[in-house]
Amino acid sequence: MVQQVLVAPDKFKGSLTAAEVAARVSAGLGVPTVELPVADGGDGTVDAAVAGGFSRVTIEVTGPTGERISASYAWQDTGATAVVELAEASGLRRLPGGHEPLTATSHGTGELIADAVRRGAKRVVLGLGGSACTDGGAGMAQALGARLLDADGEDLPRGGAALKGLARIDLSGFVDVSGVEFVVASDVDNPLLGPHGAAAVYGPQKGATPDDVRTLEAGLARLAAVATATHGLMGAVEHDDTPRAMGVAGAPGAGAAGGVGFAALAFLHAEIRPGIGYLLDLLGFGELVKDARLVITGEGSLDEQSLRGKAPVGVARAAAEAGVPVVAVCGRRTLTDDELRAAGIEAAYALTDLEPDPERCMAEAGPLLERLAARLAAVHLQGE
Repeated sequence: MVQQVLVAPDKFKGSLTAAEVAARVSAGLGVPTVELPVADGGDGTVDAAVAGGFSRVTIEVTGPTGERISASYAWQDTGATAVVELAEASGLRRLPGGHEPLTATSHGTGELIADAVRRGAKRVVLGLGGSACTDGGAGMAQALGARLLDADGEDLPRGGAALKGLARIDLSGFVDVSGVEFVVASDVDNPLLGPHGAAAVYGPQKGATPDDVRTLEAGLARLAAVATATHGLMGAVEHDDTPRAMGVAGAPGAGAAGGVGFAALAFLHAEIRPGIGYLLDLLGFGELVKDARLVITGEGSLDEQSLRGKAPVGVARAAAEAGVPVVAVCGRRTLTDDELRAAGIEAAYALTDLEPDPERCMAEAGPLLERLAARLAAVHLQGE
């Protein structure tokens, strides 16, 4: 039996979805392939799950600036598993008119989770990445039935800045999640607070000024302190002008997606797992790679970020466990051959090898990728 080629790329951001990349590579190779689009928990995770056999559930939810939008999650009847991607409902791409760092909310993500729980989910996988908000997951918690109240007993408005006025969290109306396993798929290991926390590191990427960062930091600190004091989260609280909660707030990954990781840990008792590794398991990569003679992975840019838990390196590590060689395709690459080999990738083929103009690479990514795949096949699939 001729062994197949397993094509398992991430998206080429701004050009092609992961499924489109896989289809173009397969078309250019001219040999039997199995296509398995992948994602690392960020933008495109739901699409990858749907391409892997999940169904798509679309509902109306609250966008990051309060508008109503249509957003989707992936559903699999076997195991009653839902894959919820924060970027779908609360991502930067959902901002209609520019960044709103102080008021953007994760409320829509909570609505997706609530719908999956009502559907009977026994496991919810929450992919974090591409967030527009820095609200510590407060909006998500509110959508699940939590009330975040000020000193007068009034509900706080949306966004991270409002959290500075938080006095009490009422979970009496929180949705029953006692029979649901929650897994956060993320490779971000930042804590909630401090110089490596959600506001300081990721706030500026969402349009936050230095003053905004200080405001958001104070709000997140207040959220952590009240949650710790009122709901028995592990660790101590310092009651001062900028209260700090250790324990959950200091856990690696609590700062993911503007602090949504914290809320997932604190209110959903989630387990944080490496994004790409967990999703590969969920999509059945381990079984498919057993019958492969070569794995082709890739993403838009193979660079230093790729080495920090991104999809191609995760695919390469998983393939190495099965003893299957890996090559990559990409839009551009800045990694050296030695860096690629150290990551388990034998060779990488970039669109810029064929077309030096980056704009044309973006505009003509599909046809160029087919040509690139043909070049790859001539080197790595001789005799097929």
